[in-house]
Amino acid sequence: MTSAPIYLDNHATTRPDPRVLEAMWPYFTTIYGNAASASHRFGWEASEAVEKAREQVAALLGAEDPREIIFTSGASEANNLALKGGLPSLRRKGNHVITSAVEHKSVLGALRRLGQEGWEVTVVPVDEFGQVRVEAVEAAMTERTVLVSVMAANNEVGTINPLGAIGALCRDRGVVLHSDATQAVGKVPLSVVSDGVGLLALTAHKFYGPKGIGALYARRGEPRARLTAQIDGGGHERGLRGGTLAVPLIVGLGAACEIARREGLAEAARVACLRDRLHAGIASRVDTIRLNGHPTERLAGNLNLSFGYVDGEALMMSMREIAVSSGSACTSANPEPSHVLTAMGLDEDLARASLRFGVGRFNTEGEIDAAVEVVATAVARLRAHSAAYGGGVATSVHGERFDEAVQ
Repeated sequence: MTSAPIYLDNHATTRPDPRVLEAMWPYFTTIYGNAASASHRFGWEASEAVEKAREQVAALLGAEDPREIIFTSGASEANNLALKGGLPSLRRKGNHVITSAVEHKSVLGALRRLGQEGWEVTVVPVDEFGQVRVEAVEAAMTERTVLVSVMAANNEVGTINPLGAIGALCRDRGVVLHSDATQAVGKVPLSVVSDGVGLLALTAHKFYGPKGIGALYARRGEPRARLTAQIDGGGHERGLRGGTLAVPLIVGLGAACEIARREGLAEAARVACLRDRLHAGIASRVDTIRLNGHPTERLAGNLNLSFGYVDGEALMMSMREIAVSSGSACTSANPEPSHVLTAMGLDEDLARASLRFGVGRFNTEGEIDAAVEVVATAVARLRAHSAAYGGGVATSVHGERFDEAVQ
């Protein structure tokens, strides 16, 4: 058993890649100018670095024009800018927006606010795997629909949505597609052009970049949402986002994008092997478990499991040797069960018995094997005090309740 804590919460945040830190360092020390200072070399060098990073972000997303990239403080701001800043320009065409029941709170919260301002918001359900069906989106559309907001990959169960098919539907109807791609960028191939995405949010710290920096892709072609700035200032980012640019962080985001563009596919394959090793190891030691999310169409590093006859919060707190979570990092202080898992059809007890493991770039086979031991030991300890648990048959199939699985 390793004495160092094992980090398996890579959906919450990731450790910055040393290559990213190396790229950033000069912009803290020697190239420290303000990118908006157009009268001297210090500003020119900073501005050149920003534009290089803009190109790197655009290249990873398959965007045609780097000017379509707007730097923000992160994905939550990018989602708010996309929705609150983009929808007013579409009001002349209609006032109807479609989203899904499993979106991140930064999307659902922004749309709730817009609903109070007269926008009609339809929340479509997901299937038992947490996936948004194209048919559900199409059925919800009306002649007043102007925007659809569907995440690229879910932050809790890792399910990947059919973004290309939804984008094609939106393109045919002249509707803007917005996607919170926070968990997908740098982990799965994305092309905003071929996927038909008009607005896309991302953040660096989910794929080994620094915290505090993100971006919004905003398509310049039609159908297009013309943005209104939500932060006014000195005309930064072509007047769409006021505030002095955080040059070192922007450079770090660009570096993280470049690494992901070069190495993403190979890394996903390696991480998926570690994820499957973790799943198989736990399943061999622990009975009555349930895999949440799509069995194949999910992020390589995601493993969301429900443990029968165990409270997920108690299990997480009893495993001090490993870092995992019981849901989204942004709602970890919320005592309510996961809105994602309940939208997938899990009852409250099942949702509360769930943990999210996030395998990442820097995890090793040794850490995975050690984590299996920690989980198995902790579950056995907690179940020993459960009057309801009398031993069961191991299961990781979808759709079965624990009491049905053990019969």
